[in-house]
This record gives sequence, C-alpha cells and structure tokens, in this order.
Amino acid sequence: MSLREHALSLFRSAVGTVRPAPMMERALKLQGGGCPQLLVKGQAFPVKRDLYLVGFGKAVLGMAAAAEEILGDHLIRGIINVPLGIQESLQRAGMQEMLLKPHSKIRVIEGAKNNLPDAEALKGAVAIQQLAEGLTADDLLLVLISGGGSALLPAPIPPILLEEKEKLTKMLASQGAAIQELNIVRKTLSVLKGGGLAQLAYPARVVSLILSDVIGDPLDIIASGPTAASSHSVQDCLQVLAKYNLLHNLPKSVETVLSTSPTKPTAPENYSHVSNIIIGSNTLALDEAKRHAEGLGYAALVLSAAVRGEVGRVATLYCQLIRLVCLGLTGLAEGSLGDEVRGNLLQLAAELEIPGLDLAKFLQALRGLGPERPVCVLAGGETTVQLQGSGKGGRNQELALRVGLGLHRAQAMEGSSPQGRCEIIFFSGGTDGQDGPTEAAGAFCSPGLVAEALQEGLDVESFLRNNDSYTFFSQFQGGHHLLVTGLTGTNVMDIQAILIRVM
Repeated sequence: MSLREHALSLFRSAVGTVRPAPMMERALKLQGGGCPQLLVKGQAFPVKRDLYLVGFGKAVLGMAAAAEEILGDHLIRGIINVPLGIQESLQRAGMQEMLLKPHSKIRVIEGAKNNLPDAEALKGAVAIQQLAEGLTADDLLLVLISGGGSALLPAPIPPILLEEKEKLTKMLASQGAAIQELNIVRKTLSVLKGGGLAQLAYPARVVSLILSDVIGDPLDIIASGPTAASSHSVQDCLQVLAKYNLLHNLPKSVETVLSTSPTKPTAPENYSHVSNIIIGSNTLALDEAKRHAEGLGYAALVLSAAVRGEVGRVATLYCQLIRLVCLGLTGLAEGSLGDEVRGNLLQLAAELEIPGLDLAKFLQALRGLGPERPVCVLAGGETTVQLQGSGKGGRNQELALRVGLGLHRAQAMEGSSPQGRCEIIFFSGGTDGQDGPTEAAGAFCSPGLVAEALQEGLDVESFLRNNDSYTFFSQFQGGHHLLVTGLTGTNVMDIQAILIRVM
C-alpha cells in the first residue's frame, strides 16, 4: 500500500470510532428487569419513571437515532434541534443509520441556517425548554450535545428578542471580541445556555452525553454549556461590554435583563442532579488512529490533540518536525543540524502555546525510534486562517499545501539532505467531512507534489496568497490529493498525520 492509502485508512479509522452509532453503543446501555438502569460509561442511573431525550448540534441526529435503538420502549418522548437540511443530506448520502425510524418518538426540528440562530432554531429551543420545565423528580432527561449546538439553542431571556441578541453579538464580533468573550455575553442573556437547561430540568436527573469539538473539552464552552455550571457572572458580561464600549448602546431589553440578573453564577452544588459525560473527542479519534497505524507496522506517536494557531505557524512546526524525523531515520539526528531543528521546534511550540504539549518528552520518544520501521506522527485540533484572497479552500487544505511547500524549500536549500532519502506524506482533514466551502474534507501533500507543480509552471505561493488551495489540489491526477469523504455525521475537529519511511 502507498503512504497515501495508509493515511486515508488512518483517517477513516479515526472518524469511524467517533461516528454516532459506535460511539453511543460503547457509551450507553440499558439494563432492563425489575428496576431498569441506564448505564453510561460504567455509571448507573436508575430509570424510576419516564425517560426523555433532548439534543442539539451537528452530530445529534445520528446520536439520537442510535440512542432510540438502545432505549427502546423506555423512551417516552424526545426533541432534537439539528442543522437545516441535514436529514435530506444524509438521505442523499445513503446514511440511513443516522436517520430516525418512521414512527420515532423523537421530534426533529431543523434550523440555524449557515450556523446562525434563526426563528426555527428558536422554535426548537422553546420546545426543549417546555419539555425540561415539565419534568419531575422521578424522570430522567438524556441530553445529547455536539458542536454547533450553540446556534441551535437560542432562547434569549425575555424581553430580549432574538434579533436584539444577534445584533449585539455581531457588534461585539465586528469590534474583534474573542469567541470566549462572545460566549460570556451569549450565556448571560440566554435562558438555556450556561447551565440554564439543567436548572430548568430540576428536580429530574439530567445525564448529558457530549461529543466535543472544542480543544481541551471544556464542558461550559461546548455548545455554550447548557448543562454545565457557568464560571461567569453578570459582572463578567458587563466587563466585556465595557471593553468594547457598548454599555451605552444597549437595547432597553438587554439593560433590563442585566440589571435584574443574579450577580453570582449558580453554585456548583446546584448541579448535583447533573452528570456531564464526554463520549467522543479528538483524543479518542487519535488513539484509534494510533492503534491502526501500529497495526500497519508504523512506530506511531501522538503529538497533541490540541494543536491550534495560525495555519502558517503550524505548518512551520510540522515541517521542522518532519525534518527531525528524517534526520533520525537516516542516523543524523545527533549532529549540529539535529540540534538546530530541535531548537527551532522548541521555540515554535512555546510561541504557539499548544495546551498540554510536552515537546521535550515527545522528542525523547522520537530519539528512541530506529530506521527499521516507518514513522507515523499524529495530531489534532483546529488551526485558523487569515483570509486574504477570494480562492476556494479550507484550513486543512491550506495547511497541507503549506507543509508541502515548506518541505520542498528545505530540500532545495540543503541539496543532498536526509529528507531527500525519505518518502513523506502529510495530510490534514476535518472529521465532519467538510473543509471550507468545498466538497473536500482536507488534502494530502508531499514535497514531490510541490516540485511537480513548479515544473508545470504553477506558482504555489500565489495559490496560497489567494487562499486557493482547493484549486491547486484539483489540478493534479483528477483531484487525487484531495481527501473526499462526504458528510461523516460527526465532528471532533481536525486530524493531521505525518507518514515517513526511508526509501
């Protein structure tokens, strides 16, 4: 098998393990008998009376279909809010297993066109709110949450109108507010976010199953934390609004809500009826890819599940890492060039501030690898792209192209470099099957591909300046270097892999 085929099979195994059905089947079981119990990752929750289900997010339709199969007749009623058009898309893609059965007890509401809160999403949020408010101490509420859930759960505190809340959020965004700051304001003005859903469902037992699409899996950030205690208060919200000079430009309704809201966040002990359980994440997907790589004969290492930062800086980090692996495989890692590359890597990692990355420990593990086995380095997270051009592409395709170009340049500068004695492929892909406004999930790239492009007179840098990586990859072998998977029905951010073997 070629390195590209190995890379594709790694990506498929990683995504497969966080697809809704296998993920739910691993996490959720129902024990029947005299006193039925819901078992979630080994924790038992007695089903005293009725079992209800609500959910919101891009992957929730498939999660709900799997949950209904597992829960059977114990499920009384459910409501899920999912992205507009998702049922039709999955139907077209032949993914029946992610759709509810014709006589399902779960009502599906589609909304949040272009991932923005709208009237349909509000309708679904109100229905979920009403269901939660009607529960008793003997009921159990199963909550399914995935990325994209925030836009699908808009319920501003009256008298705030959805349009007013959206206008305020847009004003903050246009002033350069960070996503964390936007979330603080959204949660403070919302009935359901920031733990609101869990509070409304009290005294019922609440069990949330969460598919994380956020670095570090913070419970209060994923879908704006509707079942997690918020660590923010009204004071924090006022500080954000003051920072961007918006305090004197607020709608009357927002002023009313802020002046009457409790000043302290709800105490954590008020969440004793709630269990939040992460059942799928980037880490889980990378662990599966590592197992798969080892099965294919690779010495496999995971760099981090929290890679973040501007795409150009991250590409430089990967280029230096690949150079170091090639030096190691060809027995030259301990010379002055190896020291220089290691120094560059440590500096880059410090600048990128990747959470939880112990690069020194990782480099130690790399030192122990011999040339007899090919090497696979895996990573995950989410990079950011500064859009400058009007081309077509996404962060994964751009990252792959930048890595390919960086490697080609390093090879050209060093002449007979150890890198030239290695076969290298790098790929980056979005686990949801989408990368920017294209049908690709990402791309594969190698220094050889860039060399071929330059021979054909293609200016790789101008493609990058125009954010046009998709057009670049489309030019070769009928788009053979594009990673095209179709919608996957799940989302745990992006996955990257470096595959290297000595030629």
